[in-house]
Amino acid sequence: MNKVESTDFVLAFGSCNRTDLPNLLWDDILNTKPNVWVWGGDNVYADTDDMEALRAMYTMQNENKEYKKLIKKTEIIGTWDDHDYGLNDGGVEFEAKAESQQEFLNFMNVSTDSPLREQEGVYSSKKYDLEKGSINIIVLDTRYFRTAITLDTETDKRVKPNEYGMGTVLGEIQWTWLEKQLNQSNADFNIIVSSVQVLSNEHGFEAWGNFPHEADRLEKLISSSKAEGVIILSGDRHISEFSQTQIDGMNYPLIDFTSSGLTHAYKGFTGEPNPYRVGDVVFTESFGTLEFDFSSKKVDFKIIGNNGVVLQKLEQSYQ
Repeated sequence: MNKVESTDFVLAFGSCNRTDLPNLLWDDILNTKPNVWVWGGDNVYADTDDMEALRAMYTMQNENKEYKKLIKKTEIIGTWDDHDYGLNDGGVEFEAKAESQQEFLNFMNVSTDSPLREQEGVYSSKKYDLEKGSINIIVLDTRYFRTAITLDTETDKRVKPNEYGMGTVLGEIQWTWLEKQLNQSNADFNIIVSSVQVLSNEHGFEAWGNFPHEADRLEKLISSSKAEGVIILSGDRHISEFSQTQIDGMNYPLIDFTSSGLTHAYKGFTGEPNPYRVGDVVFTESFGTLEFDFSSKKVDFKIIGNNGVVLQKLEQSYQ
């Protein structure tokens, strides 16, 4: 699966990666010749406030033979989710979050003098200026500031949406930063990385839909900012799927591309509601790629499994 001539930039991403399970996908990821690899969260499964244990898992991942090859050839960026953050379904209440952040930044090979070392939360951005165009990757932290979710005691779902206006996913400091990122962006494409799904909101697990006012705020910001080519990447769910919706003021659909998981998938998946779904759900191990063509302002989205098999694809023009 080599890069075709019309592809100017390849972004590969994935989430939900256990160090104690075989990972058969790194060679396939390498074969897509990505310009960047984006971790979407749950990069290891630690669930701990013991920083030595967390560090040992990150070290184990870094020692994976095929992943080492990716590190040498490709820039690595990304975010975390609850299991590498350290607390299942955790948020602002996790007492070891500051220490965990430093271990995460070590894993991502962030320099010791980077401003990210002093910042609360792992949100960041990276702009790629290429000969034919530019891409801004905006990485969100949906853990550090996220307030309590509401357990669902009435149905068989795990959680239910908070009352409208109650709680936050990003916290005001991060919201201000995100508004600046989008309002001031001159990039041809703006990729927003969220560890949890933004559009799919009826499954009863973690999602932006549990904070409906925050989901509405994000959609309004994306539209009002006039930032070009906005795309959302998400993980967490152990399934991969495409979701999309049309937002007032935008001349293209907002796509939320979920890619999960790298080492273990929801093999028993029998279906769940998602009013925004396009195509079929993939519930085997997979990763995602986005192939950008600047001249036609087109993106090819692919869900890829073992041996480079394309399990699902989507094409979208951003003219």
